[in-house]
Amino acid sequence: MNTQKLWDAPPAPAHRPHSSPTALVGGPPLITAQGLGKAYGPTQALAGVDLAVRAGESVAIMGPSGSGKTTLLHVLAGMVLPDRGQVRIAASEHTPQVELSATSEAQRTRLRREAFGFVFQEGLLLPELSAEDNVAIAAMMKGMPRAGAAALARDWLGRLGLAEHAAKRIGQLSGGQAQRVAIARAQITEPGIVFADEPTGALDSTTSAEVLALLLRTTAGRGRTLILVTHDEQVAAACSRTVRLSDGRIVSDTAHGTTAHPAPQAGFAPAGAQTGFPPAGAPAAQASAWQGGAR
Repeated sequence: MNTQKLWDAPPAPAHRPHSSPTALVGGPPLITAQGLGKAYGPTQALAGVDLAVRAGESVAIMGPSGSGKTTLLHVLAGMVLPDRGQVRIAASEHTPQVELSATSEAQRTRLRREAFGFVFQEGLLLPELSAEDNVAIAAMMKGMPRAGAAALARDWLGRLGLAEHAAKRIGQLSGGQAQRVAIARAQITEPGIVFADEPTGALDSTTSAEVLALLLRTTAGRGRTLILVTHDEQVAAACSRTVRLSDGRIVSDTAHGTTAHPAPQAGFAPAGAQTGFPPAGAPAAQASAWQGGAR
């Protein structure tokens, strides 16, 4: 494979993706999707989606069931490849420069493990493990020694108000506590982008608000990017943008200009988890070294 072609900057798009003009204020897009199409049999899940998301944004994707919102999330995260179109990730401190369709499955797996974080409706935590182990395993999969991963997991759990619950198994936690564990697991590797699929869908309104606030503070509040799927208008209103889909197409893209995510308290982000990605503008040899290490 031509590594320089894979990691070097892609050519500028011929047209601006379908996104709110305010979405690009403050820097170039971190994620650029163009002409995304995806079909499942006769069903067209995505039908020409263009989207640009910049670093630090929190974007809510909404739409009726079958509109394509979950498929869009999966394509942006490299979990599913589109039938047509492309998704480009720009180089940053926490992400490599890459066009997802040009990568191997091994490279996309590493990208999801090290540059992306995930929070799902039911958490998808391992019930036989403690809260601490559920969080630590994400850092261990990135190569961190067990002792260091465990210490970092305890740090994250403590900062999310779960210090006294670290040794408990998931079944011993409330729904809101379990989602905090999921947030800690998503953040322990210091990802540049967090993808969340109905992260508050199984919670009551009070717990939902608490979990959403923590999710926003640990992502957009720290300059990271959050892309989430939701049916909840209040969840969407708390984000900086709402993108609405219908029949696989974006029908509206609204920036919430007054939305501000509270900055986390000093020292909120634990030290110790570092990325292995080349910084923006890194020499091609350095970028190729990251690709060569895909496993």
